Amino acid sequence: MEREVYPLAGPTAGGKTAAAAILARRMGAAVLSADSMLVYRGMDLGTAKPTAEEREGYMLGGIDLADPSEDFSAGAWLRAASAFVASLPSGMPVIVAGGTGLYFSALLRGLDREWTNPPPEYPVIDLPRDVLRVRAASRIGAMFASGWVDEVRSLLVRFPEWSRTARYAIGYAEIRERLLAGCTAPHDSPEWNEVKAKILVRTMRLVKHQATWFRHQSRAIAVEGGAAEAVADRVESAWRAHGPWLATFPAAE
Repeated sequence: MEREVYPLAGPTAGGKTAAAAILARRMGAAVLSADSMLVYRGMDLGTAKPTAEEREGYMLGGIDLADPSEDFSAGAWLRAASAFVASLPSGMPVIVAGGTGLYFSALLRGLDREWTNPPPEYPVIDLPRDVLRVRAASRIGAMFASGWVDEVRSLLVRFPEWSRTARYAIGYAEIRERLLAGCTAPHDSPEWNEVKAKILVRTMRLVKHQATWFRHQSRAIAVEGGAAEAVADRVESAWRAHGPWLATFPAAE
């Protein structure tokens, strides 16, 4: 199955989710998430998964596909993406938004990772590293204040054993380790502040990895980050200039 898609990539805390939501409502489009941690049910706060209220006005696929006890792969995501796209009206635009380079690779050139066509040119949100660090730190603090520790505690009750991929999730790994060690301190205690600092370090390592991947594995069109509406305008201009990409989805099971 072939379908035109509008790719939008960017780093963690770069604002791609908000921009994609604005564009989806403007275009009457659906959004396919290309984020390897949004696939897990119950892992919501720490992945910045859009809430039901935030998803009003557009359809969102690629999320809530597996329990934390299950391993998940790019191939599994591609199969789920195919089923989601097959369920959409034929004329509905599809925005692919995320930061997991392997998912973009699986969709845009296949799991064999061999290009049969030139790499597509598509927008990648670009923000200075120091700005991303401030945004990431603020978001981590807000996630803890919103109950991230309690979310992980609840998941541990439901799923005592986590898969290899879920155990490695940024933030979830650190919180899970501290809870299993018996931590009962409040979320704003020095003990948890130490955990927040570790999560920030891992987050910034991911940001660096994402930048490297999109620089070397695609033809990125740098789009200046900032306010969501302005970013959406710039992304839309890039799409108008370079067009959508014709992606091949495997037959949905």
